[in-house]
Formats: sequence, structure tokens, C-alpha cells
Amino acid sequence: MRIPALLRTGRPAYSFEFFQPKTSEDLSAFQATVQKLKRLQPAFVTITYGAAGSSRDGAFETAAWIKREAGIETAAHLTCITHTREEIARIVEKIRGLGIENLVALRGDRPAEGPALPPERLELPHASDLVRFLRSLVDFPIAVAGYPEMHPEATSIDEDMRRLKEKVDAGADWVITQLFFDNADYFDFAARARAAGIRCPIVPGIMPITSFAQTRKFTSLCGAKIPRGIFNDLAPIAHDREAVVQYGIEYALRQCRELLSKGAPGIHFYTLNKSHSTSVILSRLMENA
Repeated sequence: MRIPALLRTGRPAYSFEFFQPKTSEDLSAFQATVQKLKRLQPAFVTITYGAAGSSRDGAFETAAWIKREAGIETAAHLTCITHTREEIARIVEKIRGLGIENLVALRGDRPAEGPALPPERLELPHASDLVRFLRSLVDFPIAVAGYPEMHPEATSIDEDMRRLKEKVDAGADWVITQLFFDNADYFDFAARARAAGIRCPIVPGIMPITSFAQTRKFTSLCGAKIPRGIFNDLAPIAHDREAVVQYGIEYALRQCRELLSKGAPGIHFYTLNKSHSTSVILSRLMENA
């Protein structure tokens, strides 16, 4: 099934991102989470693939398991910062053999668990290079990342938008955004993308807050900002896990409702391999559909 078609039906397409479990105990919990979220009938899910180390071991097999056993269309992440063209070609053949038909093409972060390829061996330095190379190998639908608040390595929002346009022109079919908490950032980003000639679907990425400390860590890594209002709301309840989770549900629900009411083609939930918050949010969205 080609995921871009699911984003053009006129109905909201809800999707989830999972990461590869690291232990057998994590795998059991992960499979239980997938089965719980399956009941909500997501349009598709994605499985992350680290640039190096254990975070990518088994990721494609996990993606294939979700598609085969859970019956959910799945897109596999693929990064290029630690791979040559020959290695990518072999990985693509493996993905094809596992029955995966949709990809999310990313440069990948510089790995903490090992070095990136040295400059003289770096054959695919940018995500646009990966998309272009993948297009020469397969006709799979390909998603790329977009950054409503600008990629942390970009020198300006104009440069960042040029990079996104390069990825789309290289053959990307849809965009999934980095997480954000201010919807104005998404709407501005989408408007600038359209002005730049990008016509493919742009799916907003939403991460329900479940921990104040964890949210601060994630945003510091990806360059997203936490609005002052969230700081002020969470500071008095940061010690109360249940209160923080409930706050995160209500905040994300308001985000999603506004995004959908103003034309977003769907919502991509960063689940952190947990089901509760996403289940509550999506159930309430569907009640009002």
C-alpha cells in the first residue's frame, strides 16, 4: 500500500512512530503496545533506524513483523550518514525481501556509539542524496523530515527550506515534521513550503508530554522550543507523573484539533513506544470526527 495515497483521501490519516526495542523484555512490551494501538486503526506506522549501534539492529525485521502480524502498513526509516551506496543497495534489497514498501529517508544524527564515515568515504552526505539514490533503486514511496522551527544545523530558515525542497525535488513523496508545541510554527512552515513550490503532503509530528524532564531533553536535541506557557503550567506539577501525563494529553488534543481543522492531512504521533496518551488522544479525536 502506498502511504501518500492515504494522505490524499480528505480524511485525517493518523500514524505512529516506534523505535526498535533493545531487549527481549522491551520487545514483549512493545508488541503489546502495537496490539493496543492497532485497535485504533492507524493508517500506517514508522520504525526508526539509528545511525549506528544497537538502535538499528532488527529494525527492519520489526517493521516487517508489524506489517505481517499486526496488519498495519509500515514505513521503515533509513539513514545514510554511516553507509556507502553499496551498503544502502544491500539494505534496500533486504527491505524489499521483507515486504516493506514505504521508506523514511534521513541523513541521520552523527552516532554517539561510533564514528560516522570519514569524509573521503561519505558517499551520501545529505538526505537529498539518499532520496536520489533510492529513486534509482526502487519506486517505493519515500518520506523525508521537515523542521517547523528549522533544523538545528541550518544557518537560516531560508537555507533550511532550500534543503527540504532539494529532498522533495530528488523524489520524496511526503514530509513528516519534527515535533513542535506551537501550531503557529507548523502553519508558517507549511505556508513557506507551499511558497517554495512543495506540493506534497506535510504531516505534523506530535509528541504528547509524559515527562517534563524528558520533554526538555528531547527538545534540546532536536532544536524545538517549549513555549513559556508550558513551562509555567508544568513547573508546579512536574513531580506528579499522572498530572503531567494528563496535561500532556489535553495539550496535544488541542494541538491536534486545531491542526486538523485548518487542513493538516493527519497527525504523526511520536509514541515513545507507549500506548496510553496516544490512545486517549486518538480515541477522543475519533469520537468527534
